[in-house]
Amino acid sequence: MAADGRQVVTRFAPSPTGFLHIGGARTALFNWLFARHHGGKALLRIEDTDTKRSTQQAIDAIISGLDWLGLDYDDAPVFQSSRAERHRDVALQLLAGGYAYRCYATPEELETMRAEQRAAKQPIRYDRRWRDRAPADAPADQPFTVRLRVPQDGDTVIEDAVQGQVRVANKEIDDYVLLRADGTPTYMLAVVVDDHDMGVTHVIRGDDHLNNAFRQLPIFRAMNMIEGGWPDPVFAHIPLIHGSDGSKLSKRHGALGVEAYRDEFGILPEALMNYLLRLGWGHGDREEITREEAIALFDLDGIGRSPSRFDLKKLEHINGHYLRQADDHRLAALVAERMERAPNMELLARAMPALKTRAKNLNELAEGARFLLPGEPAVMAEKAQALLEGDGLARLQIAATALRAAQSWTLDALETTLKHAADAHEIGIGKLAQPLRAALTGSTTSPGIYDVLALLGREESLARIDAQLASVRTMEHDQGE
Repeated sequence: MAADGRQVVTRFAPSPTGFLHIGGARTALFNWLFARHHGGKALLRIEDTDTKRSTQQAIDAIISGLDWLGLDYDDAPVFQSSRAERHRDVALQLLAGGYAYRCYATPEELETMRAEQRAAKQPIRYDRRWRDRAPADAPADQPFTVRLRVPQDGDTVIEDAVQGQVRVANKEIDDYVLLRADGTPTYMLAVVVDDHDMGVTHVIRGDDHLNNAFRQLPIFRAMNMIEGGWPDPVFAHIPLIHGSDGSKLSKRHGALGVEAYRDEFGILPEALMNYLLRLGWGHGDREEITREEAIALFDLDGIGRSPSRFDLKKLEHINGHYLRQADDHRLAALVAERMERAPNMELLARAMPALKTRAKNLNELAEGARFLLPGEPAVMAEKAQALLEGDGLARLQIAATALRAAQSWTLDALETTLKHAADAHEIGIGKLAQPLRAALTGSTTSPGIYDVLALLGREESLARIDAQLASVRTMEHDQGE
């Protein structure tokens, strides 16, 4: 419950002018976890009032990204653009109650005012020229904006749940526009009205919005005086995410859309959720925290006041942890989507325990699983080809002879067979395994050689070995001529 006894309600309110970036995803997660921790409601609001830049593609990408992260919401999304009439009604209530006023300053007059302020090196803000003008001074038939009558004396103080007490002198706050001259509401008004109407108790967002809080509170307080029931929300402004070098997060650091981590980097949703959770919030030295644990542990007092640093390598490290824990059939389905040809799904699932031990992402898993496809290795890596030259070819022949005579094709039997062959020829097992791996996978890296043989089976393994032996001999014959 909130401090005033209301059910906790949070909201995530993205603007659909682009993808769901990593900072927005963390804000969404913190709001969702806080609501779930307190048994409250998590709501989604699409702030699509910028009609020129808002797109359906961006809305779809945001909702898809939230779904992928597993962030479910308790009501249907609220689209801010559909509520313009309600926003205008509140502005007119403020106007009628004396908490707002009409401003007839023309765009040209305002630009002259700003130019004079710039020339005098003064702060650029509206000079309140229409704040106390008599209604009789209003020019006939001239468009006007509606501005909030912000208190001029004293300070506005916010007890921020993350930043602590923050104080701003009221004289520093503009009498900003609530309704434009064409009657459309501004963002600042719409946010307050929507937060009130949605019952939002806690506004959890990036600290780049902290200044907005001082402009939004006067609307809450004025409407509370007019009709009551407009309590201040609890504000919690989260420090932004920086790049690994401490500078503003950009694309070169990884400031991409959530879909890029899913599609391009091969990150699991539970890994990204865990990583975002630890960007600015902590519980002791815990690194890996499940969704259920996060709901039980998360609260605002665990959020630090310093910016966190995004580190893609750390994200991949955490992703590797979740890959090793993931269900093998689920991983096989995800990996199959990244392979150039359809694999044998049963075989791919059986391969996962061997493949996922060192992989950091789904792309590495898909590359590691390529040798399972029929017709592989289609192309030999240059380093792998080198292992089948000279002594390597002779060692591959030793392995082939031993494997053809193997009575069993289990992991233990294969290990025994190859170790006996290595000992008999007084070579290390590694020197026998290297050309064998190259022949079977076309690469110098793979799961353990016994796993590779067991997964491919006797027939496929011997066929690949024979194909490589024949290929190298044909090449040597052609070169000899």
